[in-house]
Amino acid sequence: MGMLRWGAHLLLLLLLLAAATWTCAGAGAGVTSEYRRKLEATVDMPLDADVFRVPPGYNAPQQVHITLGDQTGTAMTVSWVTANELGSNTVRYGSSPEKLDRAAEGSHTRYDYFNYTSGFIHHCTLTGLTHATKYYYAMGFDHTVRTFSFTTPPKPAPDAPFKFGLIGDLGQTFDSNSTLAHYEANGGDAVLFVGDLSYADNYPLHDNNRWDTWARFVERSVAYQPWIWTAGNHELDYAPELGETVPFKPFTHRYPTPYRAAGSTEPFWYSVKIASAHVIVLASYSAYGKYTPQWTWLQEELATRVDRKLTPWLIVLMHSPWYNSNNYHYMEGETMRVQFERWLVDAKVDVVLAGHVHSYERSRRFANIEYNIVNGKATPAANVDAPVYITIGDGGNIEGIANNFTVPQPAYSAFREASFGHATLEIKNRTHAHYAWHRNHDGAKAVADAVWLTNRYWMPTNDDV
Repeated sequence: MGMLRWGAHLLLLLLLLAAATWTCAGAGAGVTSEYRRKLEATVDMPLDADVFRVPPGYNAPQQVHITLGDQTGTAMTVSWVTANELGSNTVRYGSSPEKLDRAAEGSHTRYDYFNYTSGFIHHCTLTGLTHATKYYYAMGFDHTVRTFSFTTPPKPAPDAPFKFGLIGDLGQTFDSNSTLAHYEANGGDAVLFVGDLSYADNYPLHDNNRWDTWARFVERSVAYQPWIWTAGNHELDYAPELGETVPFKPFTHRYPTPYRAAGSTEPFWYSVKIASAHVIVLASYSAYGKYTPQWTWLQEELATRVDRKLTPWLIVLMHSPWYNSNNYHYMEGETMRVQFERWLVDAKVDVVLAGHVHSYERSRRFANIEYNIVNGKATPAANVDAPVYITIGDGGNIEGIANNFTVPQPAYSAFREASFGHATLEIKNRTHAHYAWHRNHDGAKAVADAVWLTNRYWMPTNDDV
């Protein structure tokens, strides 16, 4: 009889444990992945690596890259460098490599940084383009001509599908090369880049030769599809000890943005409209306090220029994350969050992308807008109008992985992992988008975290489940 009673108690205990486990799972307990990346150190590729190779031919255009030249993709800005002499500023473009029947004339610039002098940096905007059309373009006339191609994004429309690559903190290590190769295999149409490009400032005297190697490294992607640039802390290049007191000098000379078309006064905050997405780029390292130019611009952007009926997906890029449960760069984005979070929740932003922290994390839809420093409501609470916050500062740079997550995992954090990788956001229509994060040390098609997102304007359902 005692044995039966003991068995009944054991069965009851097991049932209670199972129920507790089910309750925790049903409540959506966050996941801290146990996956661990390779143990060897992250190192930059050597200067003689094939990905850094200078293209053959005298004064051949190198470091070719494109970005939107207007807000919607009917213009594309082409940038390149000539190392030997100025050469031609002309870009010819057309519907086939044999029919480059249109031409645009660009401009050039150079800059000095301590003991470095750049090559001739050319920028040329191709205008009058048709949406969703493939174009070929060439530059380097009079010396060595190189030809590339790109496809313009679809015309902004509520159900226009589009696939974004999401990359941050890339650098130029062997892991960076893996990240870029995996992204290329996954086949996005444009990249939303959340800052920290070359990491040249990690070298003595901010060695700007590493800006050149990085641009040659990424040319294989960014010459063929637009990358949307966000300025990170490694773009500051502020070094008064070297006599360099103009912030962002290499970045602004090399990487133009369509900020004027977006009504902005600076190239660090702006917006573009790609297919069914309205993308807002914010600057974590420019002033954003009340009445500053960035504050004023964002207020007007959200109030008057966002049209969810035309571009339903509202995406915000920044470098320093507002929600970060890693001890690296912990709470560095807090002052910007306090300034702008309520605006983003009121606007029903779908996704906020950030970098800076060299690991991966995806949040649930939580907000901390009730806290006003005296009411004690300091814990983020579930909010169906809030964005999903994604930290993708995991591109693979030389500073290594951020593997020091806070314990316990906060309720707002859905998934986190200390690995390198990239993500994709594939917008299907006005209501649904598929998000996936790919860790590097699996095959290129292996997905480590994925979720279907529903649009906050057209279908604000609970997509945390």
